[in-house]
Amino acid sequence: MTETPAPLAPSDALRFAFGTLTVLPVRVTRWDRAAARGGMLCAPLAGLVVGLCAAAVGGALLVLGGGPLLAAVGSATVPAVLTRGLHLDGLADTADGLGSGKPAEDALRIMKQSDIGPFGVITLLFTLLAQVAALSERYAEGWAQGAVAAAVAAVAARCALTLASRAGVPAARPEGLGAAVAGAVPVRAALLCAVLVAAGCAAAGAGFGPYGALHAGLAALCGLGLGELLLRHCRRRFGGVTGDVFGALAESAGLAALVVLTLG
Repeated sequence: MTETPAPLAPSDALRFAFGTLTVLPVRVTRWDRAAARGGMLCAPLAGLVVGLCAAAVGGALLVLGGGPLLAAVGSATVPAVLTRGLHLDGLADTADGLGSGKPAEDALRIMKQSDIGPFGVITLLFTLLAQVAALSERYAEGWAQGAVAAAVAAVAARCALTLASRAGVPAARPEGLGAAVAGAVPVRAALLCAVLVAAGCAAAGAGFGPYGALHAGLAALCGLGLGELLLRHCRRRFGGVTGDVFGALAESAGLAALVVLTLG
């Protein structure tokens, strides 16, 4: 007789989100499908904490006399530190896998190797340069603008993971984080999460007027849109998602949101 899983407590979902997506000292108490579902729905909250920490560092550097560029570097460093660079590593590995042009099995093997190839190096270089450039533009307008940009990017980045965990998206490998969370989130719940994230980003931008609200909400949606395009491409190339693909989705969605915030 199959035992009925214990009801998932909100703390278990938060522990899964923060324990898997950050290096904050949070112990994951459950590692099952229910915890994966709740954790990935809470992923944007983990992103919000990361974004606020990034904004705090950027603001501190501005107060201490650093210019917008130094504040941007500080803000871009925080997410890398709070994730041990796992998302950036996933971005590089995914770039190597996609750039190899090899069949799915060979591409996945390349992604699993510990070294970084030329596609990964180039992708990391331009991604980090673009992050710093975009944040510098926002901090040049003032700390508040830079802080909102850092938060919007971080939240959109993690919401892309929620959407990638929805039902119908398979895992490319039978092990790893990708297999643990693939297909765990109901489609309606994932879409509702995306709507709430876009609304929350718009509310954050509302401090700069109606255009600021529209701009921030649109930036979040564009980030999620780019993440969806990359997800579909990875599904075609690899047959599903992996932990590396999740990292690539987060970095790509966050960067897209930042770029949109610098335009217009």
